[in-house]
Amino acid sequence: MTKNLQLSAEEMRQLGYQAVDLIVDHMNHLKSKPVSETIDSNIFREKLIETIPENGSNPKELLHFLNNNVFNQITHVDHPHFMAFVPGPNNYVSVLADFLASGLNVFPTAWIVGAGAEQIELTTINWLKSMLGFPDSAEGLFVSGGSMANLTALTVARQVKLNNDIENTIVYFSNQTHFSVDRALKVLGFKQHQICRIETDEDLKISVSTLRKQIKEDRLKGKKPFCVIANAGTTNCGAVDSLDELADVCGDEDIWLHVDGAYGAAAILSEKGRELLSGIHRADSLTLDPHKWLFQPYDVGCVLIRNSQYLSETFRMIPEYIKDTETNIEEKVNFGERGIELSRRFRALKVWLSFKAFGVTAFREAIDHGIMLAEQVEEFLRKEKDWEVVTPAQLGIVTFRYIPCELTSTDTIHEINKKLVEEINQRGFAMLSTTKLKEKVVIRLCSINPRTTKEEILQIMMNIKALAEEINTSPKHLISVSQP
Repeated sequence: MTKNLQLSAEEMRQLGYQAVDLIVDHMNHLKSKPVSETIDSNIFREKLIETIPENGSNPKELLHFLNNNVFNQITHVDHPHFMAFVPGPNNYVSVLADFLASGLNVFPTAWIVGAGAEQIELTTINWLKSMLGFPDSAEGLFVSGGSMANLTALTVARQVKLNNDIENTIVYFSNQTHFSVDRALKVLGFKQHQICRIETDEDLKISVSTLRKQIKEDRLKGKKPFCVIANAGTTNCGAVDSLDELADVCGDEDIWLHVDGAYGAAAILSEKGRELLSGIHRADSLTLDPHKWLFQPYDVGCVLIRNSQYLSETFRMIPEYIKDTETNIEEKVNFGERGIELSRRFRALKVWLSFKAFGVTAFREAIDHGIMLAEQVEEFLRKEKDWEVVTPAQLGIVTFRYIPCELTSTDTIHEINKKLVEEINQRGFAMLSTTKLKEKVVIRLCSINPRTTKEEILQIMMNIKALAEEINTSPKHLISVSQP
């Protein structure tokens, strides 16, 4: 190791081979590992909490250290039995793309420094626009994820519809909307009294009739309805709001329509997804996360804006020290002028390279597979007497709960389902999560990993059924849930 922070060519090759071997071994042996490793906080105290080193160490030994003390202290969200949340599994081609983007230190913020990378981003954004039915004139860019995409879109909406004057304005969305929307509105200066949460129907979609009524009432009170935020696949249960109807409302009322499709928008590739997402192309802005259902490694989100000028009009600033990057040629794009980030990673490369390597058909089949697996789980549960499907399979998510006939207390039913998920996760044969829907604590299963087989998911459900019965008949459990 030299003082100019450089390794020899041979050292770089050997270290690279070691890193690639580590990744390939992880991917090839993933199924043999528990979904979630046992976290040992002693390792953190003994080996990871330290002062900054004055002198360097052997990088090969450091990779061994990481493998033995850090990478074994994580949940494997790419595991075929990880079904708790909706980060998708990655793919090796995209991993290589990230490696290349970092290794070549690509800087896709201005044409003058990253023309090739910026063209890749333009091309990939055009693919996503076409996929979602957006017009050729629409613009977009890749960001870190859904939170940044929602913030970017709502910043544009505030500029375009309000000229940044948010006084007396109202934003509407359902009680199933992701909290990143609340966070974005907080960052943008909106107060709680400017947020109107509209009730949902039995399918947990926003009530369009209630929305229309509320907008009318707010106008009569002198308020300014500004934006409706629709869901294209809620995090809780995969519900999709009635996008065509919401687009009609927003058109009639001259209101901005933002669609949060961070999770579900990619399902447009699937026939079933297309039916559910009808009307998504009418949004003024849209969020989509390729690191969810387009199977990309973290991080990569995307925001699309219908009007081709709005991103630049909102974010473009040209101080003297970056005048040299300025261009008036349409084909030469400066992505640093289209969003919040000036310093930005070459996120587009992994999306582009994986689409080129596998083809869109492979992605379509992978999404179809996830939808089918959730439907299989629902079918299994409906045949079992002690189980309730709370929300049916939709966009690869199904929610359910265990309700043995001898249990009548709501609190006890809630507790046994929480205990069941804790035991599933602790035993490591799968990882699920709980949430609350329709005043019920429910188990949430997200089947978006294309490497999960039909046989595996049915075996997981059999294991869950057996474990639930074991917990229900356990004297220890009966004591724990009866305590006040």
